[in-house]
Amino acid sequence: MSAEPVPDTMPAAAPATTSTSAIVETRDLTRRYGNSIALNNLNLTIPQGAIFGFIGPNGAGKTTTMRILTTLLLPSSGQAWVAGHSVVREPQTVRRMVGFMPDFFGVYDNLKAWEYLDFFAAAYGVPASRRPSLIGELLDLVDLSHKRDAYVMDLSRGMKQRLSLARTMAHNPELLILDEPASGLDPRARVELRELLRELQVLGKTIMISSHILTELAEMCTHIGIIEQGTLLAAGDVQTMMRSLQTHRVYEVHVLSDLHAAAELVRDMPGVLAVRKLPDESPPRLQIDHEGNEQQVGALLTRLISGGAIVTHFAGQVSDLEEVFLRITTGTVASE
Repeated sequence: MSAEPVPDTMPAAAPATTSTSAIVETRDLTRRYGNSIALNNLNLTIPQGAIFGFIGPNGAGKTTTMRILTTLLLPSSGQAWVAGHSVVREPQTVRRMVGFMPDFFGVYDNLKAWEYLDFFAAAYGVPASRRPSLIGELLDLVDLSHKRDAYVMDLSRGMKQRLSLARTMAHNPELLILDEPASGLDPRARVELRELLRELQVLGKTIMISSHILTELAEMCTHIGIIEQGTLLAAGDVQTMMRSLQTHRVYEVHVLSDLHAAAELVRDMPGVLAVRKLPDESPPRLQIDHEGNEQQVGALLTRLISGGAIVTHFAGQVSDLEEVFLRITTGTVASE
């Protein structure tokens, strides 16, 4: 723990208004390095049981946030709690509740896999009588039982990542904080990591994960937060975020009747920005750019059918996470 003074603004415990369903909550969390602001009044909530993807450019403030939540760094001002416990006033309690896997983690090359886990389990205070069975359970969980007696130096990068993840769970924490865990992994190792994180969620763990591999996060996360220059730009559950951050939606309509006539039926309706005909596709289809509400979208389908169009498919296209990220960030960075 840093020797910096504890900020006077941090109360001993979370106020009564703190959400009981949130395992992480921050209020106006700020971290300064001299004249640089790495974290600027961060207000973040992570629900219990979520897989929370924390995304942003290099230097956006992701690692700074994680280091504060794991009690490795003091905030300059503001407040943060893990399961209602102050990260500043109750660091020992928070450390028992959190498993942290940094972007660069230490492994000991002259140790075997089981010895590596035994060392950290002992450091976490796990009794010697419990450690052998715990090590077996952890190796099973990360699918490394067959590497129990292998030296850490002989493991692939993906295996080292999984071993490090097993290490973070030696004390059975409620919250796992993983900083860029997929960095440098090959495609197969990324898939294995994604499946492991889903399994951990089923076991009741809450997971906060940062990554630049946006498509990977879209597939595994239930919630996301987008941060840039130390400022949280948006946060929420994935599906709501996808919908709310789109300036308009594109609806695809498959039509078996006259395509030109169908397009003319809806071209001047409220909310319609553009209508594109794709006659060379099979089946022929329209793409409708629309910025209206759900009632107006329903009116589109009603107009098509009442106008005689034979519609076999009508659905809105949802932006992927990478598109949303690029839309709301500018690509600038701050000091992290």
